[in-house]
Amino acid sequence: DESSGYESESAGAERSAAEEGGTRGRQRRARTAFTSEQICRLEKTFQRQKYLGATERRKLAAALQLSEIQIKTWFQNRRMKLKRQI
Repeated sequence: DESSGYESESAGAERSAAEEGGTRGRQRRARTAFTSEQICRLEKTFQRQKYLGATERRKLAAALQLSEIQIKTWFQNRRMKLKRQI
């Protein structure tokens, strides 16, 4: 299911076939290029709280003109970055 953020094992196999020159499978989503203002706001929010609830994520997404999934992914990646630094 694309909306859940998870892919099935078969989707991974299709992507491998597509990467090897086949035409099956979904295209990879383009990487998000965050603006410096968005990153600044995300970092400030992250300093206050490492995890966002659905309501907070929705409000931040609307304020930054990003999707909730982009916000969720950014926070997941930022927590992993912090974990690596520690």
